[in-house]
Amino acid sequence: MPNRSEGINLNIRKASPEDIPTILRLIKELSVFEKMEKEVFNSEELLRENLFGNKQYAEALIAEVDRIPIGYVIYFFNYSTFLGHPGFYLEDMYVSPEYRGHGIGKKLLKYCAKIAKEHKCKRMEWIVLNWNPARKFYEQLGAKAMDEWVLYRLPGEALDKMAE
Repeated sequence: MPNRSEGINLNIRKASPEDIPTILRLIKELSVFEKMEKEVFNSEELLRENLFGNKQYAEALIAEVDRIPIGYVIYFFNYSTFLGHPGFYLEDMYVSPEYRGHGIGKKLLKYCAKIAKEHKCKRMEWIVLNWNPARKFYEQLGAKAMDEWVLYRLPGEALDKMAE
């Protein structure tokens, strides 16, 4: 589905296994932006297994300008027991710095919203670092910060110990 934004020839498409090196490169770019590059342990093999293997845990989109990959989205579906409907969880959305400010992020969110509606989702959610300037952009679109909820994470060794 081609999209145009302020003279930019933007194309958003579903990722394929051939995009794995590009997705990993963009994930690493995102980790630098988020000051978390030491926390990336993903690999081409893990992306292949988890995005395109027998059990797909997430799906990916690629944003291209003039056929050059400049961004990506990784998302998956969850389920709301209160709503009784699926939800759309936006794990990552990233646009390379030189392409920001042209409406590409908004086009990616609109594309995701359409996917969510096609799957009868009643909400779309994502987590943003508290210092990320994109928060203002999200709020202008009608997104609401869920300040009353606290994110908990059981990582690595703590998860291993809990599973014993």
